[in-house]
Amino acid sequence: MQNKITTAKEVIEQIIEGIQDKKGKEIVVVDMLNLGNSICDYFVICQGNSPTQVSAITDSIEDTVRVNCGKKPYAVDGLRNSQWVAMDYGDILVHIFLPDVRKFYDIEHLWADAKLTTIPDLD
Repeated sequence: MQNKITTAKEVIEQIIEGIQDKKGKEIVVVDMLNLGNSICDYFVICQGNSPTQVSAITDSIEDTVRVNCGKKPYAVDGLRNSQWVAMDYGDILVHIFLPDVRKFYDIEHLWADAKLTTIPDLD
């Protein structure tokens, strides 16, 4: 398989598709491009209702991005208990939470100046 050239926005579109394919909810894209000194350019944050769903969303994102963008995550952490899984795509970090864990950490609001884009849930 040859590596496809893709932009961060194209990768984010595929991440969102992977999330929605497994009925992930409350997707937020945090744009940190204009903040300077941030750990990445984008966060994509979502949630699943159970550890099984969090794992399924993680697998779906990994497969969708690999097939459509030719990219694999540099690292995936948190699958042992699947309460908060982080996927590192370099300039994009994906966070898949259980609802209570997401509410507790509230990471989408750590960068007050970041642009937040909410993606509507699919019914």
